[in-house]
Amino acid sequence: MSIFSGLFKSRDKPENRTPGSSYAFYLGGSSSGKLVTERSAMQMTAVYACVRILSEAIAGLPLHMYRYKEDGGKEKAIDHPLYLLLHDEPNPEMSS
Repeated sequence: MSIFSGLFKSRDKPENRTPGSSYAFYLGGSSSGKLVTERSAMQMTAVYACVRILSEAIAGLPLHMYRYKEDGGKEKAIDHPLYLLLHDEPNPEMSS
């Protein structure tokens, strides 16, 4: 009976699910039956605008490096060799 227990589920214990939920989003499926990928989603103006706004907002934030102190706090690691690379600019042709 253990072989068939996964195939035949009891009707008195329904699951609270909607069509197209669970991992279907990550696998490209949808409840409408149309295939949705990163490329096809980015071709929609609304999706593209939202991704652009979010990425520009995150790109405008400063990037700091911290080191943990012995008392459990943290402080900026200004003297770390990677601090200038990440915070200021990696090379003259690119900004931070």
